[in-house]
Amino acid sequence: MARPIAVVAAASNIGIKPYADGSARHIDLAPGVLREQGVIDRLRAYDHGDVVAPPYRDVVRSSGRPLNESDVASYSRALADRVAAAASEGAFVLTLGGDCSIVLGCLLGLRTQDRSDVGLVYVDAHADYATPEISRSGSPASMALALATGRGDTPLARLAGDIPLARISDVVVIGRRDDKDTPIYGQDALVASPALDLQRAVVRERGSAEIARAALDRVARADLRGFWIHLDADAIDPALVPAVDSPEPDGLLEDELVEILVPLVTHPRALGLELTIYDPGLDPDRTSAARLATILTRALAPLTAAAGAATTDANHVVAGVRS
Repeated sequence: MARPIAVVAAASNIGIKPYADGSARHIDLAPGVLREQGVIDRLRAYDHGDVVAPPYRDVVRSSGRPLNESDVASYSRALADRVAAAASEGAFVLTLGGDCSIVLGCLLGLRTQDRSDVGLVYVDAHADYATPEISRSGSPASMALALATGRGDTPLARLAGDIPLARISDVVVIGRRDDKDTPIYGQDALVASPALDLQRAVVRERGSAEIARAALDRVARADLRGFWIHLDADAIDPALVPAVDSPEPDGLLEDELVEILVPLVTHPRALGLELTIYDPGLDPDRTSAARLATILTRALAPLTAAAGAATTDANHVVAGVRS
């Protein structure tokens, strides 16, 4: 299915813990580095510019509250406005992040257009289903799936008011491999939830094609408006993409991931995809950036193959748009 791709840059690092020395991570620089790798040109995409987060402030955590709670809430609303605008004409939205908390703004943007329920495919090495009480870091990124599904006593779990951004029963988690860890990511609660939890071992056992089919059975239903895809770079094996904050061994290989993503992104009910957690500060030679650019191009190129042949100016750049 040929569709235009609209790119939104979520230049945010406020949802993730700082480096060990206390300085803010450079994840907010990821969209610019991926642009330099030619992702937008390769996909003939429309660039809707950057939504820039405020500086990282909460170095010391308040008891029981997520770090940068109010700033993440405000940023999520700003990002939601840009995502809603990018999606308004039926484009597939590609959000280049950014830390995992950007999933809140992306889903909120879809809710801004229509309060109908949206499915979520969450491709990640970690469950991200912690509550503020459980999370060791206190970072919204470690709670991103929980917050998106309304879990946790924080305004970040209620950005859409009385409804969650996505229902946990409409979530598919793919590729996580955090079971060996203490349950700081909310793994136990995720296993007990109605989410479809397809861990890394399950992907290996069933194969990428079957995993994609199972995911679509859950999120491409007629009673949902459509579905969103979250792709954390740490889902990929760190031998291929090491520039992430919490690498876990034995991740998805490039071909496995592409074979999962292509059926998802080409489905007519797919609304968009976000890429998170790539850190240029850990990637001086840009090998991780190059790998991610290749993965995105391979996965999304089928959307633009026909559309690109039919237009003479498919890469419309709205340069320098910032919030």
